[in-house]
Amino acid sequence: MNPTGKNVLAFVVAVVVTMAVNMGLVVGGSSVVGMPAGVDPGKPETIKANMHLFEAKHFAVPFLAHALGSVAGALTASLMAASHRFQLAMGVGALHLVGGIANAFMLPLPAWFAALDLIAAYLPAAWVGHKLATSVKPMAAV
Repeated sequence: MNPTGKNVLAFVVAVVVTMAVNMGLVVGGSSVVGMPAGVDPGKPETIKANMHLFEAKHFAVPFLAHALGSVAGALTASLMAASHRFQLAMGVGALHLVGGIANAFMLPLPAWFAALDLIAAYLPAAWVGHKLATSVKPMAAV
């Protein structure tokens, strides 16, 4: 496969990995921490209507889902890419950040969580994912 095609494939696969890790942790994590009464994590309208019931512990799972999703996606992009590994990893983090910004506008999040999430969970985590990939041999072929 030519390098451009390999990079495009790496980016697409990395975005899918990012979303899968993010959603898996949000859905699975909500059963560990538990949601306030009336909140279904699969229905954004119930989250929005009951945001006033959320405590700090309820924000741990989404933060980890966002951060670990970015780490996993950036790691994937960096390992699979033929070139421009750092740029692709950060691109995955940036795309995930765009989703986080949209989420911050759609939900009445506390300011402290929105700031922490947007500043620390996406681009820094993508950088960590890329750094992890630099210690591992990239995939030889896709």
